[in-house]
Amino acid sequence: MPQWLLNMDGGVLLWIQEVLRCALLDPIFIVYTQLGDAGMLWIVVSLVFLCIPRTRKAGVVSLMAMLLGLLCTNVALKHLVGRDRPWLVVEGLIPLVAEHDPNSFPSGHTCAAFAAASAWCRTLPTRWMKITAVVLAALMGFSRLYVGVHFPTDVLAGMAVGLFCGWLAWVLWKRLAAWRGWEAR
Repeated sequence: MPQWLLNMDGGVLLWIQEVLRCALLDPIFIVYTQLGDAGMLWIVVSLVFLCIPRTRKAGVVSLMAMLLGLLCTNVALKHLVGRDRPWLVVEGLIPLVAEHDPNSFPSGHTCAAFAAASAWCRTLPTRWMKITAVVLAALMGFSRLYVGVHFPTDVLAGMAVGLFCGWLAWVLWKRLAAWRGWEAR
């Protein structure tokens, strides 16, 4: 990665730490980012969707998308790239949460959030639900920057992988539905 991009990545995190962090927002973003641990927030919502006939497809497709995202990020890319966490390389950066995985790129939390949001945007019945999904996913990506555990490029890559996995899960769902004779709206 070019040095200017690495410098910009670190600079953004230091700016967030110095300008945006405050006693009011710190606990909110800490709790929100921890809700994304292991994709739990998105998994729980997807399981709820599975229980409601009108949103069942959204639950199935989002779980498929998150599984694809997990394979791409945590199983493959993080180990192939091996990028250190920001606080290990950005002098003065103080993380607000502990991360035990030393690999930073791409953001798994962001990937799971955007994989679910991408699937939900294709399958949920109402516009407000789709907008809410995108806003929550964007907040998850930002929370990873706010708490200092990912670089901006980690979050952007996690978003891209998540969007791709959401699209791929939708394509797989449509093919499975056509093959099985289900309605593939």
